[in-house]
Amino acid sequence: MVAGVTIDTDLVERHLFELARNGAYGETGVWRTAYSQEWMAAQDQITSWCWEAGLHPRRDAVGNVWGVLEGTESGPSIVSGSHIDSQRPGGRYDGALGVVGALIAMRALKAEFGPPRRTLEMLSMCEEEASRFPAANFWGSRAITGQTRPEETEAVRGYEGESIGDAMRSAGLDPSTISEARRDDIDSFIELHIEQGPILEHATLPVGIVTGITGIRHSIVDVHGRADHAGAAPMALRRDPMPVVAEMVSGVIAAAREMGAPAVTTVGRLVVEPNLPSVVPERVTLTIDSRHPEAGEREELYARQNAVIREAATTWGLDVASRVVVDQRPCPCDQELVRLIQQTANELDIASMFMHSGAGHDSQVMAQIAKVAMIFVRSKEGRSRTPAKFTSVEDAVIGIRLLAEVLCELAY
Repeated sequence: MVAGVTIDTDLVERHLFELARNGAYGETGVWRTAYSQEWMAAQDQITSWCWEAGLHPRRDAVGNVWGVLEGTESGPSIVSGSHIDSQRPGGRYDGALGVVGALIAMRALKAEFGPPRRTLEMLSMCEEEASRFPAANFWGSRAITGQTRPEETEAVRGYEGESIGDAMRSAGLDPSTISEARRDDIDSFIELHIEQGPILEHATLPVGIVTGITGIRHSIVDVHGRADHAGAAPMALRRDPMPVVAEMVSGVIAAAREMGAPAVTTVGRLVVEPNLPSVVPERVTLTIDSRHPEAGEREELYARQNAVIREAATTWGLDVASRVVVDQRPCPCDQELVRLIQQTANELDIASMFMHSGAGHDSQVMAQIAKVAMIFVRSKEGRSRTPAKFTSVEDAVIGIRLLAEVLCELAY
């Protein structure tokens, strides 16, 4: 039976817009990278709101902010939250909605029902987006789950060449203490998030119940040829890497299309050397982002794409080197939590659907130490990683209300 938690619509809107002032970019965007002045100000804002909500805030060794609502019984915590770092630029809602939503949900629960039986914790994490440090994605959640290594603090570099350790020090943190962020006392982690895709809008539904988070593989492929004059070198004698790359691009994308949804593949970056209009390239490097939420079909997709790369290299007789730089396995959500969210949505008369997440999230990292689940809310036109992304306050409140009722069931 639902508890009838009341969510303050005005407070939701006010918190989202006030948080967005930290790193505001243009009329609707946010530029808030990890350990920047804007990010630190946003974490300070979250800390202040925790005090106002009756949660006890603390900052861990990597700068994650926790807001603790102590339970009357001992035992592992129920945690909800997300991240507040953004793309360069991003929008107001990606990550931020999950942090604001968890804070307001717990504030409402405390106001209406007092202390919980089991400890509740709001969590505002750092560097999920890897928008400042490309090799540091999920930095905050990896620290919580004990997956960061001390040497990473100096080895991981930002786009401007700075180490993540230096950035931490500029934020008043000590990189040598990152192991202290590790937790082993979390029972469940529930993340509220905008969908980042168009499925809910097309289905005219406000909420999606995530059954699993997709597996992701990022590969970098280098194709080496020989630079030649664009006019003087005969076609038959060239060692041109560009047609090899063209076959690879069309082939790996065709493999995903042939397998059908939910397989997806993106070639999002090409680096051409020397990148001149009248020179046959010496070398072309491409990135391949391939995703599938089912483990077996994911491997089939990768096998098909590897075959495309090998065949193109053999056909053209050029040197090709491929390496995997990100390999995240699919993460199924906890079935009991999924059922609880569905049951609660039905009791609240919230129209919803089951769906998988095609994007990566901190939840898949937190799954190493806790049961995880996700609630998606509708995103206008499915826009993501852009200042144009938008989620209505009405849909946000529906998602937060659902989250609050689920937290109430788990903690009270």
